[in-house]
Amino acid sequence: MGSFINPSEGPGPLKAIFLSEFHDVHGSKISCQAPINYISKEHFHAINVYIIPKPQLQRCILTVNVLDHKIVGFPVKLESDKYVRNAFYFNLCFVCEANRRTVQYEALVQKLTEYLIQMEHESNFLSDDRHKDQLQAFLERVLRDLNETGMTLFTENKTTIFLKIINVPADPPAVFDHLVPHITSPVFLEVPKENWDLTTQQILPFINGQSHVAHIAEQADVNGTLTRSCIQNLVYYGVLGLLPLLKYSNIYMCTRDLQKLTKNPQLARDCRQYVVCTREKKPPSLLQCLQIYAAMTHGVTLKALCLRFNPREHNIDERRLVTFGLQHKLIRIINKYPVFTGKVPVGRQTLYTGLLSIDEICCLTKISPAAVEEDIETDSNITVIWK
Repeated sequence: MGSFINPSEGPGPLKAIFLSEFHDVHGSKISCQAPINYISKEHFHAINVYIIPKPQLQRCILTVNVLDHKIVGFPVKLESDKYVRNAFYFNLCFVCEANRRTVQYEALVQKLTEYLIQMEHESNFLSDDRHKDQLQAFLERVLRDLNETGMTLFTENKTTIFLKIINVPADPPAVFDHLVPHITSPVFLEVPKENWDLTTQQILPFINGQSHVAHIAEQADVNGTLTRSCIQNLVYYGVLGLLPLLKYSNIYMCTRDLQKLTKNPQLARDCRQYVVCTREKKPPSLLQCLQIYAAMTHGVTLKALCLRFNPREHNIDERRLVTFGLQHKLIRIINKYPVFTGKVPVGRQTLYTGLLSIDEICCLTKISPAAVEEDIETDSNITVIWK
């Protein structure tokens, strides 16, 4: 059977599961692992300080990325006078490739560890060597089931454990004042407003796909930090998306994904319907949309494209064309970053570090893009980077 998780999506299949414990004579060691000998003694010796850590880190999810492995564990200390030194330290660890996301395994590691704690209390399942073959079979089954089906069910005596991989979405991107939120899930608007939190109720009426975050916060009379947090939460759940501020001085560039318009008929139909100026008129042809997208390149502003193609004459709203292109990654924006190259910056020059785009500077200073552009044009100590 194939792997439950598609490696191209970021998360990857489990490579191994091992149980480490602290031996009163030999110190930290791997007492059981599946597959056998996947983690060598040399590799384990290099990382064992992170596998059986100090007491302050007990019962915490720990992720170690080292030696081409990413290891997720939940170290535990059990105290009892039945153990040598009155304590038993162990850590059940999941192993993945170093470049894979592992957040989806964290809850499973903790739940499986709690199950093993219960088994240890009942029958010394971990500390008694007589159970090693049973433990080996257990780890091998968990590894196989999670990779093949994404879940496993295991019953021992009267104790049953069910594990299932839940893919956790990636963290949402940072929300900056100059970004423009737009609604990606119209179904959300059908939810009764009384079911929304207060901040969402206040800001949602001002989210129109054109106003940036700082403007929305000002219109809604909501604290900027609270507005950004609310929008970030809505982005996380797929209700909103974020786009750069649309200006006619912007420069865009088509991406390799533009070819999707010719290969995906449904995407092409969606594009033609989305970009229309008026519904009463015939939608533009795919060729007319593609001509404008394909002409987007370095040094060509949106204003220049409008003068060249006159999109309104073909029932194309250039703003909606850009929005659709950005949403589907058919195009990307090329931002302008001013850099002060003089000796001692003063005033707005302190913002010209090459780290802030013109949009970000405008939001910070509350001045128009035209004023910043004029500032740049008249100051010989400012160089512009496009990226």
